[in-house]
This record gives sequence, C-alpha cells and structure tokens, in this order.
Amino acid sequence: MSGSARIQRDYPAVTDAVQTWAVSCLCGSAPCLLCGCCPSTRNSTISRLIFTFFLFLGTLVSIIMIIPGVEEQLHKLPGFCEGGSSSLGIQGRVNCKSFLGHKSVYRMCFATAAFFFLFALIMICVRSSKDPRAAIQNGFWFFKFLILIGITVGAFYIPNGSFTTVWFYFGVVGSFLFILIQLILLIDFAHSWSQVWLRNANEGNAKGWYAALFIFTFTFYAVSLAAVVLLYVYYTKPDGCTENKVLISLNLIFCIIVSVVSILPKIQDAQPHSGLLQASIITLYTLFITWSALANVPNKYCNPTLLVRNSTAGLVADGQVTQWWDAPSIVGLVIFLLCTLFISIRSSDHSQVNKMMLTEESPAMLSGGDPSVEDGGHRAYDNEQDGVAYNYTFFHICLFLASLYIMMTLTNWYRPDEGSQMMTSPWTAVWVKISSSWAGLLLYLWTLVAPILLPGREFS
Repeated sequence: MSGSARIQRDYPAVTDAVQTWAVSCLCGSAPCLLCGCCPSTRNSTISRLIFTFFLFLGTLVSIIMIIPGVEEQLHKLPGFCEGGSSSLGIQGRVNCKSFLGHKSVYRMCFATAAFFFLFALIMICVRSSKDPRAAIQNGFWFFKFLILIGITVGAFYIPNGSFTTVWFYFGVVGSFLFILIQLILLIDFAHSWSQVWLRNANEGNAKGWYAALFIFTFTFYAVSLAAVVLLYVYYTKPDGCTENKVLISLNLIFCIIVSVVSILPKIQDAQPHSGLLQASIITLYTLFITWSALANVPNKYCNPTLLVRNSTAGLVADGQVTQWWDAPSIVGLVIFLLCTLFISIRSSDHSQVNKMMLTEESPAMLSGGDPSVEDGGHRAYDNEQDGVAYNYTFFHICLFLASLYIMMTLTNWYRPDEGSQMMTSPWTAVWVKISSSWAGLLLYLWTLVAPILLPGREFS
C-alpha cells in the first residue's frame, strides 16, 4: 500500500481537512492562498496582492520572451515569422526573427490588460462583500488563472495585420495615464516622508533628523545635476540636436522653479512640512523621464542609444539580434514594480490622495473584521462587510494601465511596421514622456500653491 493510501486510511480527518482547504483556497470566497505564510491579514489586501502577482507573472513571461535565446525559438509558433529583411539601418530595419520578441510582448500584455479590463467591468459598483460579485473578486483564484491562460493562448493566435500597430497607440495612451498615477504616488510619498521626519525631529534628536534630511536632499540634487550634465554630453551636439537642448533646458528650468517655490515664505506658512526634500525627489524623477524621452529620439546623430541599446549584442548567422534592454527600461521596470506594490498594499496618509485614487479607508476597514475572532493564527478575515476598502473597478483599471505601461517599457516604445518589418522609435513616445513630466511638475506645483489659492478647503 502506498504512503498516500495509508494516510487516507489511517487519518481520514486529516485528508478531509486538506481537501477542504484546497477547495476553499482555489474556489472559495476567502483568498487563503497566502494564509499559510502571512499573519492575520485583511481580505482586501490579500486579494490585491494576488491580482498583482498575476500581473508580475505576465511581466516575467514577457521578459523571458525577449531574451535572445528564447526569442530565436519563437519562429516555431505558426504565423509568427514569414521572412523579412536582415539589413540594419538608422531607422531600425531588423530581421523578422528579431521582431518576434516584440510581437510576443505585445500579445502577452494584451492578455493581461484584457484580463484586468474584464474584471474592471464585472466589479462596477460593488459596495461591500455582501455583493455576490465580491466573492468573485476575493476568491475562485484557480478559475481566474485558467481565464488568464485562455486569454493568453488566444492572444497569440490574433492575426498580425494591423494589431501590433493599433495596440501601440493603446499602449501610448495607457502608459501616459499610468505615468500620471506614478507621479501622484511619488508626490504623496515625498510629502509623507518629509512630514514623518520633521515630526520625528520635533519629538527629539532634532539635529540627527535634520542632518538626515539634508543628506538625502543634497544627494538627490547632486544626482540630478550629474544627470543634467550627462544628458547634455550624450544627447546634444554643438552643431545640432536643437530639440534635445530645448527639452533638457526647459525641464531644468521647471525643476528650479518648483524648488524655489517650495521654500517661499508664503508656501512655508501654509505648509510647514513643505521643503526641498520633496522638490529634490520630483526633480530627480523628472530628469529620469527626460532621459527616457531622449532615448526615444529618432535621430541617430542625437541619440547614440537608438535601436541597439546593449553593446554586447552581436550578429548571428541569420541576422541581427535586437536587444531591448537599456538603462531607462530597467529603471522604469523597477519603478513599475514599486508602484504596483504600493497600489496593492498601502493607502495614503493623505485623505485627498485617497479620494483621488479611490482607496480611502472605509469604516469597515477601520473597525470591522477583527482577526481575533477567527480560529487559528493565519487567516484572511473579511473587512468589507459594511463597505469595500478600495474601489474594485479602479484597482483593476490601474493594473490594466500598468499592463500597457510595462508593454511599452519592455519594447522601449518602439513602433512596429508590419508591412516592411521596420522598427522605429517615433516622436510620439518622446512627446508623451515629456508631456507627462510637465504634468507631474504642474501637479506638484499645485500641491504647493493650492492651500494659498483655496484657503477655505482642507488639504491635510
């Protein structure tokens, strides 16, 4: 008799318990997939983490697909590669097989985006866990995973046609919106960081906390200054590249303006916690967006990183192996991971941000769902019986936009041309990134001047 059969015979209660646990985890309303490794946790938090895991899983698969060794094997998929030129020029003509990783990323991210958009529609107007749809949000994970796999398989059978070109523009719009969400979270984080450290300084050891604030602020500005110098060195020329010079100079001037405004006496009176720490963080992020935008300028003379971003890329017998990894993409990927985790596990310290992001703590989340009434030490308890802790639809829209952003990041915002197998870096990507940086600076400036312009409103 096998070991499993002996256990079933001698310990039927244990076997029944394990089977019940498996069914409840995969099909029930409580997301207990993580309960064995987590302390008592809110139902809403666990659900968001698992959905975020689905997004990260799709991102990992996309990354694997653009690894050269894997990319070369994708031609075995039917209809994915039907010849093409192997010549390489300034505009980026690449071998058909080098185009497959790019097309695969588009289809994988289309699948994750469609998955989250579907759940955004299903969860419209869910108010509490008493709504039957809340059980779908917080359970049935096995079937959700099957749905994601089914959409992914179907996406790889979408005819080439104009799909990739059309989806590129969806990615541009979605990425712009997700960058704005990143900026909102970054501004909130910067204000929260400064408030916490200034409060600690008032409570004791003021010299130590002020020294720490000075060190971080100085470091951020020093890195920003070095970034400006490097941008001028690598992305401008004495006899040309006027557009690059104008964009770098404008963003440098705008960053100086918001830094000066942040320490004006009237601003300090209205917001005592405002200061250069927040401005230095926004400055550094703005220059990162500027760098990322300049890396998409479709001019080889002004953009030395155009097309082949990795100097280790080599030629193979059947053509050019295109590398889609560069420093802006790697930094963008890290920021993407941090922002999606932030959306999943944390609510803002500022009520205005919670209202804007539709993540304000509900009464149920503040007072309901006491884990002490549950049996055992590792349970996911329902904290949404009287009201959801976050807007389900908005959360899925954020992950939908994140899917589009990661698609554009992994493909460096290059626009495919199905007819001639051309891979180009359009000015569209440059202006979308630059305009998002301007929008972020305006948003930060508004957080500084709003208490003065609207004294009757609460901005705490």
